[in-house]
Amino acid sequence: MNEMARRPASLPPSLPEEPDRPRHHHRAGPFGVLDIGTTKIVCLIGRTESDGTLRVLGFGWQKARGVRGGSIVDLGEAVSAIRACVGQAEDMADIRLRSVTVNLTCGQPESRLYNMQWAVGGRQVDDHDIRGVVAEARMRTANDGRDAIHTMPQQFSVDATDQVEDPRGLFCTTLNARLHVIDAASTAVRTLRTCIAQCDLEIEELVSAPMAAGLSVLVDDERNLGTTVIDMGGGTTGMAVFADGQLLHTAQLPIGGLHVTKDLATGLSTTLAHAERMKTLYGNVQSSPDDEREILMVPIVGEEDHQLARIPRSQVVNIIRPRLEETFEYVKERLDSTGLTRAAGNRVVLTGGACQLAGARDLAARMLGRQVRLGRPTQLRGLPEMATGPAFATAGGLLSWAAGAGRGFQDVDMEEEQQSGWLRRIVNFLKERV
Repeated sequence: MNEMARRPASLPPSLPEEPDRPRHHHRAGPFGVLDIGTTKIVCLIGRTESDGTLRVLGFGWQKARGVRGGSIVDLGEAVSAIRACVGQAEDMADIRLRSVTVNLTCGQPESRLYNMQWAVGGRQVDDHDIRGVVAEARMRTANDGRDAIHTMPQQFSVDATDQVEDPRGLFCTTLNARLHVIDAASTAVRTLRTCIAQCDLEIEELVSAPMAAGLSVLVDDERNLGTTVIDMGGGTTGMAVFADGQLLHTAQLPIGGLHVTKDLATGLSTTLAHAERMKTLYGNVQSSPDDEREILMVPIVGEEDHQLARIPRSQVVNIIRPRLEETFEYVKERLDSTGLTRAAGNRVVLTGGACQLAGARDLAARMLGRQVRLGRPTQLRGLPEMATGPAFATAGGLLSWAAGAGRGFQDVDMEEEQQSGWLRRIVNFLKERV
């Protein structure tokens, strides 16, 4: 039997066979990630095992210094804390890192949607066209004084055909693309890069913190059916909306667990350290009949003779609850303003250290009108017991991203055609259009 006879009838000899494109990349490692937060800094060093799972080789944790509201405010203090944290992880893994993947919380990160048109001229769409629309969206962001951190194609149209996931290989006159861009203020990003450089490290990638948290705590069905992740950190609360397996929106609110601590310190006239202790031991957002009867001893700030005040536990609850109500009200308003209420589905996953306050889950469910669960980092082997809680979700997600998870068009090098000046941009623009 000759070659022509063996070819399936559904594949005519005139059509070339489409090469398989890799959809998932798994980086072997070892590789390091750095979660820089307002209250803590975490470094993880990991590798991908032969079965595709992630193993943690090194873990470092330090109290954050020089960071406020997700942004670096004291370079020297931040460098010192990061060096100590990375050193802990390196010693545990017996590895020296040269670069790290870092979370993005600085520079007022925002989500933007761009609808792009790209002239193809009747030929087949190829990798160059994908890179072109991505580069053009990044150029628009740069013109606003912001750096594009993620540029994620969500959907394509080829001429009159809509809802194309991957247009490569299709013929069209015009390629239309909807792109989700997460950007941040260029000056804040430069400060962050300088800080990491002074730690003798390079930033391999910046990754949106709420997106990383979503990678860590969501299961595939939640990403597909629609879920909102609320990452309640110390200085900020991040939110990310996932649906149809994609990240649709992120936002960052300037409110977090540290604000609860400050409210307690102010309302009880005590120190920040004792307010944090009170929040951890007695914090709750739901009152009970016993709260009036349970008396707590609180040291008064500034009193030299260590004078203690006697307060009912209900006073602690009454200080904490309004701040969390305010947080969830902000989240609800932001979600409603995006127009993604329906796409976001009926599920919310709370994560981050501040979500561990007793009653926070029930309060979120009542105020947001959705099913709520607590999310913890999953699918990580070798993670220390102390790092398995919601407070370490972002660090776990960063490790997943560094290993290759959560990326689209992995087989296209988006950096290949980055332009180095306005003249080169114009020349390349004319080459494509003329």
